[in-house]
Amino acid sequence: MFGNNPLVKGILIGVGASVVGFCVYKHNEEKVDNFLRRHGVKVKSPAAGFETMSVEDLMRTKETIEDLIAEKELQDQSVTVEATSEEA
Repeated sequence: MFGNNPLVKGILIGVGASVVGFCVYKHNEEKVDNFLRRHGVKVKSPAAGFETMSVEDLMRTKETIEDLIAEKELQDQSVTVEATSEEA
């Protein structure tokens, strides 16, 4: 039924090429990431901790975290106020 359909063949070829590409990348991840870094592409390493970050990156991360904390606190306060007003 699907064997001769060109769309199915194209999808299977695409998925197969993607899997092969991903496996090759994972096998050579460090080399590829170093190559990209040398050519100006910022590649974040999942194993990199805060100790390896630059001061600018640390400040941006700190500001992002502070913004997220403030948003969460506002959401918690608005939920509390809404719940209290509905009970009254």
